[in-house]
Amino acid sequence: MNKKTEILDTAAINRALTRMSHEILEKNKGGEDIVLVGIKTRGVPLAKRVHDKIKQIEAIDVPLGELDITLYRDDLEKATTDNEPEIKSATIDVELTGKNVILIDDVLYTGRTVRAAMDAVMDIGRPSRIQLGVLVDRGHRELPIRADYVGKNIPTSDKEIIVVQLDETDEAEHVSIYEK
Repeated sequence: MNKKTEILDTAAINRALTRMSHEILEKNKGGEDIVLVGIKTRGVPLAKRVHDKIKQIEAIDVPLGELDITLYRDDLEKATTDNEPEIKSATIDVELTGKNVILIDDVLYTGRTVRAAMDAVMDIGRPSRIQLGVLVDRGHRELPIRADYVGKNIPTSDKEIIVVQLDETDEAEHVSIYEK
């Protein structure tokens, strides 16, 4: 894989998340009935950052959860190297029924991760609404799914890969396009 271009640096990621946080508050008329849920792995630190920004903006501590969608994936066999899924913990310590759940992830591509996340959320509770926030939307949807909040739209070819690295998971902070 050859690195092609760095799209977002630390400052650009921060600006995108700040904008998304404001949009979330505006669309939901504040933060009273929202629950932020990060999709593991990189969606979790992004959700935490949005949570912190909402706390700074509105002085409200919205509930925050983590979601592992491994067993909900429809491409489970392809997703694991030894055909045994790696199960990660899922933590959502608040009732989702009647809430506006906002799923947060790093990259929206085919839509399959989001579909799996929606299935997992529905197994936990019955939210009044599920919304989606992503740092990067790269296109190429296989399912009719769109993000409500997007940090950056980055049209790509099928020969390109978007790589998101965050300090919390990768000890680096940027979004880059690589060529396969």
